[in-house]
Amino acid sequence: MDLATLIGLVGAIAIISAAILLGVSSEVFLNVPSLLIVVGGSLFVVMAKFSFAQYFGAIKVAGRAFKFRLPEVETCIEEMVEIADIARKQGLLALEDREIEAPFLKSGIQLLIDGHAPETVRAILEKERVLTLDRNRWGSKVFSAMGDVAPAMGMIGTLIGLVQMLSNMEDPKAIGPAMAVALLTTLYGAMLATMVCLPLADKLNLRMTEEARLQALWIDAVIAVQEGTNPRVVEQLLKSYLPPAKRDKAEAQDAGAEN
Repeated sequence: MDLATLIGLVGAIAIISAAILLGVSSEVFLNVPSLLIVVGGSLFVVMAKFSFAQYFGAIKVAGRAFKFRLPEVETCIEEMVEIADIARKQGLLALEDREIEAPFLKSGIQLLIDGHAPETVRAILEKERVLTLDRNRWGSKVFSAMGDVAPAMGMIGTLIGLVQMLSNMEDPKAIGPAMAVALLTTLYGAMLATMVCLPLADKLNLRMTEEARLQALWIDAVIAVQEGTNPRVVEQLLKSYLPPAKRDKAEAQDAGAEN
């Protein structure tokens, strides 16, 4: 579970809700026609921008913003060094007994066990990597589109409310409440975009970048294992995927261990 996503969304909604509840009357912030225009209208407009597969696939991908968690790069490096050591000492077939949780890495190791050529292994894994990126990218695009459309639908709802208000100017007492209802659609659109859709789109983009980098690490590691590269060399190769600060720290620890 990604607590940053959950706490961020719940916290933002809680603050806005508290501000509303502490106001004069919280009931005035609830208007069903405005919700239909913003939420329903936005969903259908965004649907028109994508295929059904991309649109409904984004709902499934959205779960990655909350519960999908990638392993740490340091952990992956340690695991691959151990795998390289086993393969170098006992052969690739010895990896059959190795428990591997990451599906992408498990697929790569299975390709080694099956005896495929290095270029075939790299081609298959790169293809899988590209398809994973594509799925994540479309999920992010759908929520980005929702973030763009929701405020516009809110403005459309506001204009509809203003037209209805101006067409009934005989009763001055009704102007204030009508104006409040008209402005609610703008509020709903801004809240939906700012508090839900755009944060999810950004988090999915982050997930996409992190997963792409990790899969690139696994591909390099799998090919190195297949070529029988020394585990120490594999470790040095994979450390290039660490952020500069962590890389310097790891190198300092290695130097200290040698001394």
